[in-house]
Amino acid sequence: MANTDEAPAGPLVSGSEIARLAGVTRAAVSNWRRRYADFPSPAGGGANSPLFTLAEVQAWLESQHKGQEISGEVRLWQSLRSAYGDDMIAGLGDVARYLQRAEPASGLPADLARLVDELVMADSIAGVFTGLIRRLSDSVRRSGSEQTTSAGIVRAVRHFAGTVPDHATVFDPACGIGALLLAVRPAQGAKRFGQEREPHSADLAQFHAELTGWRNVTVLTGDSLRADQWPQLRADLVVCDPPVGVTDWGRESLLLDSRWELGTPPRAEGELAWLQHAFAHTAPGGQVLMVMPASVAYRKAGRRIRAELVRRGLLTQIVALPAGVAASHALPVHLWQLRRPSAPGDAATAVRLIDLSANRPEGNLEPAPAQIVDVPLIDLLDDAVDLTPGRHTRASHRDYSAEYDSLRTRLETQLEGLAELLPELAEGRGTGALDGPTVSVAELARAGLVEYGEEEAVSASDQLDSDYLRGFLRSTANVRRSTSLSGTYRFDGRAARVPQLDIEEQRRYGRAFRALQEFEERLRTVAELGREAADLARDGLGNGALAPGAGSQA
Repeated sequence: MANTDEAPAGPLVSGSEIARLAGVTRAAVSNWRRRYADFPSPAGGGANSPLFTLAEVQAWLESQHKGQEISGEVRLWQSLRSAYGDDMIAGLGDVARYLQRAEPASGLPADLARLVDELVMADSIAGVFTGLIRRLSDSVRRSGSEQTTSAGIVRAVRHFAGTVPDHATVFDPACGIGALLLAVRPAQGAKRFGQEREPHSADLAQFHAELTGWRNVTVLTGDSLRADQWPQLRADLVVCDPPVGVTDWGRESLLLDSRWELGTPPRAEGELAWLQHAFAHTAPGGQVLMVMPASVAYRKAGRRIRAELVRRGLLTQIVALPAGVAASHALPVHLWQLRRPSAPGDAATAVRLIDLSANRPEGNLEPAPAQIVDVPLIDLLDDAVDLTPGRHTRASHRDYSAEYDSLRTRLETQLEGLAELLPELAEGRGTGALDGPTVSVAELARAGLVEYGEEEAVSASDQLDSDYLRGFLRSTANVRRSTSLSGTYRFDGRAARVPQLDIEEQRRYGRAFRALQEFEERLRTVAELGREAADLARDGLGNGALAPGAGSQA
């Protein structure tokens, strides 16, 4: 529905849209905002996602000779944004209704209808609508949305699904605006069914299919877990990017539901409810491709269901996708692949685990040999049933012996001379160094001898030794000054004090403090290497990759 409350003076644009207008990166726009005092001020949005008036941005770009001619699609998009605000899915739905009926739909302003007509005359209905869908997906990729699936995930699902037969049935029970439902090839032939709880998104998915030439596509509205609109449907391929982190998915009213053939999902494991819902709609021999948070592979609450999936040979593959594929967040994402056996004895005997997490998001989806391992079912059925691909690929392909030898050598190198790093210290006068004449860091700052860095004060003058300053700031006396009676530590660098010493004496103290810091850093390295070596040795001895040497015999 159009937003009529205090409409801004013209369309608003985000930083990413300004970048597209000017043909630069988003970082360049951020730099312009910092560097140019006359850059337009935000006219809306939030602190982390400000919006700017399009006319002001255009004028500024022209004055700076940074602008490019704005296309008709951009003008339409910005006008839609101005009219519909954040409800762009409803706006595109109104555009779709107008394109279908060739008349203004309720809620679509007449000036927008004219822009749509101009674009269609220059392109086509399918071309115009595809462009708008692409912009919608791009505009929400950073903030995240249950209604849209990132282009990276769509590409991954299309890749691992392969090409389905012309007579196949494809189903998406949480289809949003239809990105995954329409992703699997071929474009024609297969029958496609979807369900989406948000009515505007369900409408848009249906419009998207109809306006861009897809046939045999039907999308219904409703909550798939609570109100399944396709109870009799059994698909050859089920694809789904379900809602994540939802605890109110209807567990209390669905405890005895027949879909939970692997076990009733815990309240916190809504993703496993969606997985079983998808599997319940899978025909014999059919497959499920489900986008899952990485934590589902190891969370304790879902262990029993994961074990049942593995034990029955239903889980065939898990792919850890590259970081950044789900562009709305930085969390890792997995792609789970299940297959319903077509006959007794047709179940999987191993699970293929693929770790692409270190690849570039836009890179090749074909795994290298070291990124793939086929794990027998029995090897996955331990107490944790941890199905994280990286855990198994690393264990399968790592050279335990060479890695252990390397760690031992590095540890020995670090241990050499460790004690010598401790500075030689003489007996002092017995009184605290801060009990004599001192000066506060605040006074040093006012004198221009100290600057405040991100973490602590730093010397800004050759009259003050940096190591001396840092050492006394971290001394017990200053820490004690910054600790409240309740034991709460609140370090205040400005209130800290250092002894009043001449520069030569400062340097003597500074050399001692610097040596102590080097000793502590070496000690931390030794501790870390020691933990790595012990963990590797324990793991290698347990899995047979390592064996006790001759020196271990009594």
